[in-house]
Amino acid sequence: MEKREQLYEGKAKKVFATDDETLVIVSYKDDATAFDGLKKGTIAGKGVVNNRMTNMLMQLLEKRGVPTHFVKELSERETLVKKVHIVPLEVIIRNVSAGSFAKRYGVEEGIPFDEPTIEFSYKNDDLHDPLINSYHAIALHLATKEEIELIKKYAFKVNEVLKEYFLALNVKLIDFKLEFGKTAEGDLVLADEISPDTCRFWDARTGEKLDKDRFRRDLGGVEDAYKEIFHRVTGE
Repeated sequence: MEKREQLYEGKAKKVFATDDETLVIVSYKDDATAFDGLKKGTIAGKGVVNNRMTNMLMQLLEKRGVPTHFVKELSERETLVKKVHIVPLEVIIRNVSAGSFAKRYGVEEGIPFDEPTIEFSYKNDDLHDPLINSYHAIALHLATKEEIELIKKYAFKVNEVLKEYFLALNVKLIDFKLEFGKTAEGDLVLADEISPDTCRFWDARTGEKLDKDRFRRDLGGVEDAYKEIFHRVTGE
């Protein structure tokens, strides 16, 4: 597979064209941002952790009936994926109150929900990714009603699979963000990443944060937290 010109560079990844127009190469960076890009830094080794962990979890989800963009891991930082048109909705599943949910509704962090919640935000940097409901998404032609129902179905399935998976590793899956894309054939698949950048992981025994909140909140031990969650997932 020949790597060609760079198509895109985001906060955490670069995307390159290949000699197959239906496939692209994603390269993971160590750059870290928070608060809509206001806070910037570097987390050593983050790209390796996020790439390899995402690939393992995507393959697990494929086996459990959630289609993904994953094709093949090329190196510790690079992966071949299906080229998709990203649906401009961030999909957030929450199992426990934390982060912006706790702040927005004036509740303390750490309250378990009776059942998981779902929320959408409109992927738009200029507007700072505002919260949006499914009716607004349909009105703005971001997705069809059928696509939104399928996204919800897949998102809750991802939660069901990953909650159980992480609990076996003594990790609570607090909340996480997903993105979906459409392939050239028009199939809806899970895209982007599943990593400590996009999920909140708390140690099931101690409540210690093993995710990007350590960077956001200046808690220290950021690299160690990424290494710890990586060790639990891969055994390395």
